[in-house]
Amino acid sequence: MRILIIEDEIKSAEYLKKGLGDSGYQVEVANDGIDGLFIAQSNDFDLLILDVMLPGIDGWGVIRRFRERSQVPVLFLTARDAVEDRVKGLELGADDYLVKPFSYAELLARVRTLLRRTPVRQQDILEMADLEVDMRKRRALRGGQRIDLTNQEFTLLQLLLQHQGEVLSRSQIASQVWDMNFDSDTNVVDVAIRRLRAKIDDAFSVKLIQTVRGMGYRIEAPLP
Repeated sequence: MRILIIEDEIKSAEYLKKGLGDSGYQVEVANDGIDGLFIAQSNDFDLLILDVMLPGIDGWGVIRRFRERSQVPVLFLTARDAVEDRVKGLELGADDYLVKPFSYAELLARVRTLLRRTPVRQQDILEMADLEVDMRKRRALRGGQRIDLTNQEFTLLQLLLQHQGEVLSRSQIASQVWDMNFDSDTNVVDVAIRRLRAKIDDAFSVKLIQTVRGMGYRIEAPLP
C-alpha cells in the first residue's frame, strides 16, 4: 500500500514516514501543496495524509482539486481543531480528520481502517512467460505478436491470469465469464478454451493453458 504525506513540518513528516514505513507501507512525502497535488495526481496512491496549513496551495485547495480526478481516501492531519474546520474538511471530500497533537497508535488505526475500505487496485499489465495482457488497452501480446481476442476471450484470459497456477472449474469459469449457472450438458467453456488456445498457444512451442482432467483448466508457465 502506498501513502502520500503532504506536510510542511519537516520533523512531523519524517516521523510519519518512518512510523508508517516501519508498519509496512510505502511512503512518499511532499512539503508544500503545489508539489503534493502534482505528485498525488501523477502517481497511484492508496491514501493521502494531508495537512491544512500548507505553503503554495493549502489543504482545502489540494483536496478540492484532487477530488476532481480521484476518490482515493484522504485523511486530514492538522492543528485546525475547530468544529467548522472538521466539517469543511469532510464536506470537501475527506474521509477522516485527526487533530494534532495525536497518538501514533490512533493514527495507525485510522490509516488501517481507511485502507481496508479501499478496493484492491487492478493490475494494468498481466504477464506470464512471453504473454503480456494490457488491461487498460485490452490488448494481448504473445512473443511481441498482437493477439486479436473477442470480448469474451479477453475476459476468459484475464480470469485465468488473475488466478495463475490455480485450477478453475468449468462452473467457476462459466459464472464469472458468462454470468451463467453451469449446466453439465453445456460445453460452452470447453469450446471457449479451445478457441483461446488456438490463439494463445497453437503457434507457440510453450503451451500455457492446461487441462486438469476431471477438474477444469489453469494457466501456468512450464518449469524451465
